[in-house]
This record gives sequence, C-alpha cells and structure tokens, in this order.
Amino acid sequence: MSKKTKKLFVIGHQWPQPNATAAGEHMMHIISYFLELNYEILFVCASQIPKEYTLLDQLFIKYKKIYLNNNSFDALIKEFSPSVVLFDRFMTEEQFGWRVQLQCPDAVRILDTEDLHFLRNSRLKQLKNKTFKNRLSDITKRELASIYRCDCSLIISKVEKKILTKTYKIPKYLLFHLPLLSKSYSSLKETPTYLNRNNLIFVGNFLHEPNWNCVQYLKKEIWPKLSKKLPKAILHIYGSHAVEKHLQLSNAKERFIVHGYTEDLKSKLLTSKLLIAPIQFGAGQKGKLLKAMEHGLPSVTTSIGAEGMLFNNKWAGSIANTPEDFITQTTQLYLNEDHWLTAQNKAYTIIKERHNYDSYFKKFQQKLNKLDSNLNKYRGNNFIGQILWHHSLRSTEFMSRWIMEKNKQK
Repeated sequence: MSKKTKKLFVIGHQWPQPNATAAGEHMMHIISYFLELNYEILFVCASQIPKEYTLLDQLFIKYKKIYLNNNSFDALIKEFSPSVVLFDRFMTEEQFGWRVQLQCPDAVRILDTEDLHFLRNSRLKQLKNKTFKNRLSDITKRELASIYRCDCSLIISKVEKKILTKTYKIPKYLLFHLPLLSKSYSSLKETPTYLNRNNLIFVGNFLHEPNWNCVQYLKKEIWPKLSKKLPKAILHIYGSHAVEKHLQLSNAKERFIVHGYTEDLKSKLLTSKLLIAPIQFGAGQKGKLLKAMEHGLPSVTTSIGAEGMLFNNKWAGSIANTPEDFITQTTQLYLNEDHWLTAQNKAYTIIKERHNYDSYFKKFQQKLNKLDSNLNKYRGNNFIGQILWHHSLRSTEFMSRWIMEKNKQK
C-alpha cells in the first residue's frame, strides 16, 4: 500500500449491530481487517443512530450520521480523503457512489454485497409464482450496475460468484469471495454433550423476510407434526426486532415459544440439541447456521439454507426440502446420539475450511494490495463500468441533484 496514512471511509446501510444480525457481524469482521492493517476509519450512515450505541466508540472508530441528497457529504469525504471507500450494499453505492467518484476519484471503491439482493428477490417471487423466470428484473439491473461501477465487490458465497460470472458474465477480477467469518468457536471439550442438551432452536432477525417466512412455515407446516414425534421437546425462537405479530405466534401448550431478542444467545445455542431452519428462499450465507456450528450445535436446514456453506457436499446435520423429509431428518438427528455426534464433528471441519477468519484475511490483504498498485489497469479493463459512469446513464446522481434543488426552494 502507499506510504501515506491509509484511510477507510465506510458508508453503512445500517449501523452495525453484530449481536442482532449476521450482516452486522460480517461488517464488523471486515472493519477488523482494516484495523489490523492500521487504517484510520470513519463510519457514516444515513439511518438514525441507535440509542446508547457504543460499539464503534469501543473500537476507537470515528462515526457520523449523514443525510441523503445533501452536499454536506461531499465536504465530509473530501476532507477525510480516504484511500478506500466501502459501500454497505448496492443501495448505498447508488445513492453516494457518484459523490465519491467526484470528490475522491483515486479512492478504491469496494462494494460489500452481503448477499445478492436480486437473487433473494427472484427466489421469493418464484416461491409465490412458480412460473416466474425473469432473470433481468429492475433490481437485478441495479445491483449488477453497482458491481460494475466499483473496483471490487465482496461476494459472500461461491454459488453467487458463479452465478455472477457464468450467468451475467461479470469479470472475475471485479469479484472477491469473502464468506461469513469465524474468529473463534467452542472446542468439543468446551461444549455440553448430547445428553446435556435439550430442545430445538431457531434464530433470526424478524425484519429479514426469509426469517419471518421461516417462522411461519415452522408454525404451520413443520411443528404440528414434529411436536408429536418429539413430545418432550420445546421449540424456542429468538430474534431481534420482534413485534406483536411475531410474538403472538407463541403458544406454551404447543411448546412453540417466540422469545424475541436475547442478550445471551450463546447459552441458548450451547444448551439446545438442534437448530432447525427450513428456509424457503434467500441468498448468501446464513449466520444462524454458522453460529450453530461455532457452538457445536448440529442443524437441519434446506438446500437454500446450506447453499454456499457445504464442504465436499457435506453438512453438519441434515438437509431436507419437503415438510415430510424435514420432520423425518429432524427426528432421527434429535433422537440418535451417534448421528448427532457425527454431525457435530463436521461442523468444525466446515468452519476451518470455509469460514476461517485468518486465512481469508491474508487473501483480502493481497487483493487490497493489487487494487492499490494497479487501480488504473483495473478500471481501464472495466469497459462496462466506464460506460456506466458516462453522464447519460447517471440517473441516480441527477435525481439527487434535482431533489437538492427542489429542497432549496422550500
């Protein structure tokens, strides 16, 4: 990297809350990378700062609330003069990318996709309408355009990277595979044994539509039959942002308990016997499944749930795609200690081979060095990116300029 002070300017879609969402934890792992590389960091976000928010203070990271369609952003980023700008999801790149390009043209622009939004969106539509096959929807065009406008996009799943390169012909040099990461996990000696664990658990942020859909699916399709197979087991459901419509699904007599957010998720995972997640649609990787593996907890999920996380086509538990098979696989794994122990051992292999923080840190550092030393070459080869920066295609920028002018007249 260059000898001058290295600076990272992060534009957040939301303020990172690693205890509430997998996206928040993933963002903090990326920030940790830059801290280890001795970057000075400024984190900005247009969302309201949560009450009693101290996470970034604890890491001595500067942060500031910003405003949409406001020139104050231009002065802020120009004064900070970052060497790297990180966009948290394509929506922030749409809103602020043109400002970054104008004020800091030499800064490396990195897009953290988290997961491919257009893929999740299309799978939801396919779930509702089996005949849906639009591979180039508006959201698809927007997200692909954002990827082209950046120098590098972080892709959380190898499956998604393959979709981008094979189906949409995105050049590989514009993409970098950076999965959900694990810094530490409990060893087998530290985790409770099979005999010292009970009940089932599901974890998921209720604002995330695939999670809410999954809870409803558990309530209606899975638990009425599964609860009869496991008459002593309780299904506990935890997740941030639970409101009345979520909590009212809770029923003690049915042994289906919706708790909402918990400060102590670790103890819940360590004392549960299985995590079940019959995920019907989505994209990326599932933080709940990695968390389960970190705590020696086998899981039963769907092919979409385990997508991008399998190691040699093996899973730390079972994969089932129909209600009947899901109930059968869950029952067998819950009641059979040998099967359960085999699944638990696979968890640590998957973490080591697919989610190791240190191994990906080295690869990420190499990618940053290449971008820093060959930025003009990267951009020169990105013909479509150059086209998208042409003035006639910068609709988001000119809409923002129009809104600013309109606001001046109020």
